[in-house]
Amino acid sequence: MVLRLLNRLRDRYLDCRYGAIDLSAPVGKRGEQAAARLLRQKRLVVVAESESDRGGEIDLIAIDPKSRVVIFVEVKTHSTTKPGHPADRVDEAKQGRVTRAALRYLKRKKLLGARCRFDVVAVWWPSGLAEPERIEHYEAAFEAAGDFQMF
Repeated sequence: MVLRLLNRLRDRYLDCRYGAIDLSAPVGKRGEQAAARLLRQKRLVVVAESESDRGGEIDLIAIDPKSRVVIFVEVKTHSTTKPGHPADRVDEAKQGRVTRAALRYLKRKKLLGARCRFDVVAVWWPSGLAEPERIEHYEAAFEAAGDFQMF
């Protein structure tokens, strides 16, 4: 009983401090919420979630306040027990789409001179679980890709 109460208090604290996870949301959205929570725990400031425009979507955009780097994060959630790593699904075509979307975001926000990097967060969240089984954060997972590469 006491252990259950402590777990509930811990969960409420994490929800208040780092953001709640909506368990009724689709698995991809839950993965993005768990990734945002992980980034906040690493003291990054999440400034946008599911940022999209006509050409693509960026799952999360964060800023590292220490190094002043804009971080574009692609989140891949794996909900089955099939073999394979979620980050393997970030292929060259996906990297190009994320790069183009990031470039448009930087132009829109007048941040073209800012340093940036591209991270991938892999989330394993099997069906029926209230929390992800595992989360891995790969910093600088890929370089800008495609015709309009950034410097």
